[in-house]
Amino acid sequence: MLRTFLRIISIYLSFSSFKGVKLDKKKHKFIKKIIESKSHEIFKKNSRLLTHKNLADEIIKVVNSKRLHNFLRNSFIQKIFFVHNRLFIFFELRELKKDKNWEIWKKLIRENDIGNPVRYFLYPQSSGNRIRQVFIIKKFIEQKKNLKLENINKIIEIGGGYGCMADIFKKINHKISYTIYDMYEANLLQYYYLSMNNYQPTFSKKLSKLNLINKLDEVNRFASLNKNFLLIANWSISEFPISLRNQFFNAISKSKYTVISFQENFENINNKLFFEKFLSKLRKRFDFYLDTFDHYNGSLLNKNKHYILTIIRK
Repeated sequence: MLRTFLRIISIYLSFSSFKGVKLDKKKHKFIKKIIESKSHEIFKKNSRLLTHKNLADEIIKVVNSKRLHNFLRNSFIQKIFFVHNRLFIFFELRELKKDKNWEIWKKLIRENDIGNPVRYFLYPQSSGNRIRQVFIIKKFIEQKKNLKLENINKIIEIGGGYGCMADIFKKINHKISYTIYDMYEANLLQYYYLSMNNYQPTFSKKLSKLNLINKLDEVNRFASLNKNFLLIANWSISEFPISLRNQFFNAISKSKYTVISFQENFENINNKLFFEKFLSKLRKRFDFYLDTFDHYNGSLLNKNKHYILTIIRK
């Protein structure tokens, strides 16, 4: 309750940067109609813990409401998908500004209006969430010297949020092949966000430039078809039931790079211990780098340590 209250209060810090949302109403209505029709095809076959069962229900409510254009102001969706006016974001932003690639980061953190995201009160050109996503990319490339982001042309993201990371990588390389695996309900939200951002996501099983999938066998098929891909799993695999987590071993073992962000404990599961055991089978073929989100871990409201694990094929 306290976190929810503080999240609502913190929105008002960005009041001075609010200039009204630019919405293509005709396009919005067209895309909304598509995902509304698909929202009745609820599969709920993804194994999920309680948090994500509740999230799935909330997404369906938003999709079928008049608030879809405003979905990033929904308190529950914010809690799971969106970081906004937290002070630790300032320190992550400061690291981006000091980095040699700041001119690149500056372009990538520029926020758009889709979903009506809360602008970061100390840098209203962006949002706390978008700064966080770009900061993760910075942490990743620090582990691999001479890696050029534009040379990454295939990505599989496990748990894609509302599509923010996909949007960022599409801006880095518009020809990139990007696949998001998530709950069917989350795919609907991703379809809306990415379509409104002028991309062409598809639910098709055929490999395209922007795929939204929700079946594990499709993840393995896409991993088998691709080579030298990057697998991203930010606060996703670490929040799946144990039985489901282990089924991603095949995709990770085929990747060239993997980035996994996680909190140490989630619903009575110690994620740090889980990944230590999980990675023991990969040691001969991969190098591992475990780093902490220092600014996040030092936050007064955060009592759970967060880590970023980078896995790189030797």
